[in-house]
Amino acid sequence: MSKADSDLDIVEGSGNAFRDVGLPDPDTRLIKADLAAEIIRVLRTARLSNVAAAHRAGVAETDISRIRHADLNRFTIDRLVRILNRLDRRVEVVITEEPRRGHA
Repeated sequence: MSKADSDLDIVEGSGNAFRDVGLPDPDTRLIKADLAAEIIRVLRTARLSNVAAAHRAGVAETDISRIRHADLNRFTIDRLVRILNRLDRRVEVVITEEPRRGHA
């Protein structure tokens, strides 16, 4: 092991990389990323071109391209959900209670 390797700190992540790097709205960003990942998975599995995917999802071809490139700033969560619905997917939301930190 080199000296550089031994100087590294290991830090456990929160489960949300957007939060870990300090970006604003980390929960929203994570939800959008998860939805986009599923859209991309569906498109790859079905081997749909951007044109075919856009037609099937009822959006512009540029929207499909943006999703494939993880350029999600122009998308709302509900718009991504609608695209998934049009691709024959249903989205379920699970809410869990997070233990309070530092409170007894």
